[in-house]
Amino acid sequence: MLTSIRGLVAATVLAGTMLAAAPALAEETDPPADFTFTGYVTGVTDYRWRGLSYSGGDFAVQGSIQVNHSSGFYLGTWASSLEQDALDIYGSAEVDVYAGWSGEVTSGLTADAGLTWYTYPNGTFGTGNYLEPYASLSTAIGPATAKIGVNYAWSQAGLGNEDNVYVYGELGASIPDTPISLNAHLGYTDGALSPKRLTLTSTDGGFDYSVGATANLTKNLSIGVSYIGVDGASIDGFSNDTVVGSVKFAF
Repeated sequence: MLTSIRGLVAATVLAGTMLAAAPALAEETDPPADFTFTGYVTGVTDYRWRGLSYSGGDFAVQGSIQVNHSSGFYLGTWASSLEQDALDIYGSAEVDVYAGWSGEVTSGLTADAGLTWYTYPNGTFGTGNYLEPYASLSTAIGPATAKIGVNYAWSQAGLGNEDNVYVYGELGASIPDTPISLNAHLGYTDGALSPKRLTLTSTDGGFDYSVGATANLTKNLSIGVSYIGVDGASIDGFSNDTVVGSVKFAF
């Protein structure tokens, strides 16, 4: 989401013999458009979400498009290919729709809050769809950016009629005079989507974590690599620790 589409229109200056005696009109430029559009397409070696693989440890193609308003409100959709699950609950694709607001709530502190609808349009057994509100706060700490957030999904059919809470913290920083940035993430899930529950270890909550780096090759093209780990039993292609690479084209 690096490039915004903005409308810039130059005002026309009227001229002619009939207006020769009139004062010249100053050239004006319209302000940026209230709406902007951003998006990206990404290839990843493994679709990991909160530490667990939803592509069977295999390559996945993902993409997003978002419309943003100058007020801070936004609306978007995100999609990914999946590995066909054994029960055919999720099918081979995930399409998420989300909406929210982001903006500075006090000097140096940015809030982001909204609602995501996770959908699996070609799953044929039961339903995996569910809604999840989210909220986060982010700020600069010296040269780094810090973020804390919480996502809560109430009891729904797509979660086996149980609720789920996810809390997390993130740190990110750019290396001066290089196109490289570093990032770290630590999250904790409790409820229907706990990694310990999904790996049949226990019904307790569990942590996931990642550390990684991203390099901007051009204004729109970047590559990344992350090491990802998660609590629970280590199942190859699902919950084992792994390294994930990515290539992203933003527009």
